[in-house]
Formats: sequence, structure tokens, C-alpha cells
Amino acid sequence: MAFVHLDVLCFYSLLICTAFSSVSSNAEIKVNPPQDFEIVDPGYLGYLCLQWQPPLFLDKFEECTVEYELKYRNIDSEDWKTIITKNLHYNDGFDLNKGVEAKIHTLLPPHCTNGSEVQSLWSEATYWKSPQGSQETKIQEMDCVYYNWEYLLCSWKPGLGVHFHTSYQLFYWYDGLDHATQCPDYIKVDGQNIGCRFPHLEASDYKDFYICVNGSSDSYPIRPSYFIFQLQNIVKPLPPDYLSLTVKNSEEVNLKWSMPQGPIPAKCFIYEIEFTEDDTTWVTTTVENEIRVARISNESQQLCFLVRSKVNIYCSDDGIWSEWSDEQCWKVTCLLLYKQKAVLKTIFQRKQEVFSHQDTFC
Repeated sequence: MAFVHLDVLCFYSLLICTAFSSVSSNAEIKVNPPQDFEIVDPGYLGYLCLQWQPPLFLDKFEECTVEYELKYRNIDSEDWKTIITKNLHYNDGFDLNKGVEAKIHTLLPPHCTNGSEVQSLWSEATYWKSPQGSQETKIQEMDCVYYNWEYLLCSWKPGLGVHFHTSYQLFYWYDGLDHATQCPDYIKVDGQNIGCRFPHLEASDYKDFYICVNGSSDSYPIRPSYFIFQLQNIVKPLPPDYLSLTVKNSEEVNLKWSMPQGPIPAKCFIYEIEFTEDDTTWVTTTVENEIRVARISNESQQLCFLVRSKVNIYCSDDGIWSEWSDEQCWKVTCLLLYKQKAVLKTIFQRKQEVFSHQDTFC
């Protein structure tokens, strides 16, 4: 019995030692954070590069695939963007009107660390454009429209209280350009730049488009303004044309129109129709360029409709409605009224009811 008791004690001692050895072994596996973590501005008006170097003493994990968890955001944002990467850099767009903050740490996968993932401490970095000029000197009411998916036009108003001689300049960049480019064709009012007509923008859709409007004045510095958008989301198409309205019968009306001219594919349109029957108006939408509607009354005297177009959710996240088309109407004519009355007269005559001679005219 003494030997059995001794063997049980030895067995439990071995288990405890093994457990502590395992904990100790895992506790000894550590990895350093990435080195030289920084946010670099290459001059692309908000498209920044986050870059870093491998951690120190990484040669101890030569058999491991080291990854990095990167988190970043504009400083006033509530949410972090997170990516896992094996690379030593990552690029993304930021609003340079605000600061940027980012943090990164090293990850060791479980197969390298006795079954549990090991993380380093965080390494952090921030970036701010050096502020210049007061907030009031920035441009106001920036508005950009990509007309008919063909040409871009932006306009703005000068900052509050700036001198008449203040000069504003617009620069833009998107992936595909070698460097930020100044507006080649300014819109001017009394010699002051208040907008830009852009040239043809090759391969610029479905990617971030960056704009900076800065300025200069002999009296004080001007604070720059930064903007990021995607061109397909600010498209304003042409209005539809060649509208037709056909009264099929006493209960149904067929409305049809031609797709707006230009490069926008037919599948990318949504249409809004405003239909009026006498004094009643209602609005509906469709992705087709034809729709049938039911009449409220077969005695209505006038039917009218007009249409406008917009890029739909299958081709963009947002868009701008076109102007309304010209109105197309159908009216009950005198001839039609005469025929209707003639029919009624015939019916009444069969019942030996006589209409007056005046009732046969409009």
C-alpha cells in the first residue's frame, strides 16, 4: 500500500510539473512590435502610406509566417479600420482636414507558439497636416457634379471675410496619375477662381478621387480644404426625351420615353415618373423606360407625365437626379367630346329622349 500511495503522489507531482512547465513555456514566448512604424504622405492629397519594419529578434521564428494587425482611422472617427497583412506597408485614403492615428502589432500563429496566438505590444503613430490659416478662410459650399458620366465640374464660394485678391487653386489626384495635378481650366468671377472644369479623366471611375483647394493672400495664410469621393457617385445624367403617352383603353395608359443619350449603360438607370390625371398627381419609379398606369377615372379630361433619371444602386452608391424632362400630355379634344356626345345622343334617342341642338357642340 505504501508503494501504491507513493506512485500516486509521484503521478500527481508529474502532472503539476508538466502543467507549470507548459505555462512557463508559453509565457516565455514573446515577440516584439514592428519597428519604425510611421505614416508617410507622398503628396497625393490624402492617400497615405502606413509603413513599418520587422520586429527585432524575429530570426527566432524563422519557421513561422509572421503577420501584422493594423488599425487606423481619422482621429474623430468612432470606428477603427482593421486589416491583417504579411506586408510591411499599407495604403489608404484619409480626410486630411482631420488628423490620422494608427497602431500595429505583431502576430505569431498558434503552430509556432504551442497552440496559442502570441501578440506583441502595440506600436502607434499619428499624422497631422500642419494647420495654416483660420477656419474662416477655407472655401465654402464645395459642389462637384460628374455630368452625364462624361465631364466633371466643381464650384465653391470664397471663405468668409477673405480679401477680394485672395487666390484659390485646385489640385486633384487619383490612382493612375503620377502626381497631383492643378486644374487646367478655372471658372472665374471678376478674376477670382470659383470653380474648375476638369479635362477628360481617363480610367477614373470606381476609385477614390482626391481634391485639395488651397489659396494664397498677401494679408494672411489660407487654410486648405480636402475632399474625397468617387466619380460614379456624383453623376447627374441628362433627362429622358421623346416621351409618349398612349391611352390604351378607358382604364389603362402606356407611358414611354427614350433613354438619355451618353455613355451611361441602360442597366444603370432608374427613372422617376410624375403622373397627373386632372388634379391628381402621384410619383413612382422604375428601371425600365416604359410603364403602364391605371386611370383613376375613364372620364378624366387630361393626362400628363414627365420623367427624370438617375444612376441606380447597381452602378453606384449614390447619384444626382437629372432635370425633369419636358411634359407630355393627352387631352380630351373637342372632336372626341363630340363623338362621345353623339354616342350618348344615339342612346338617348333610342329611349326617345331628345337633346337640344346646342348640346352637339363643344
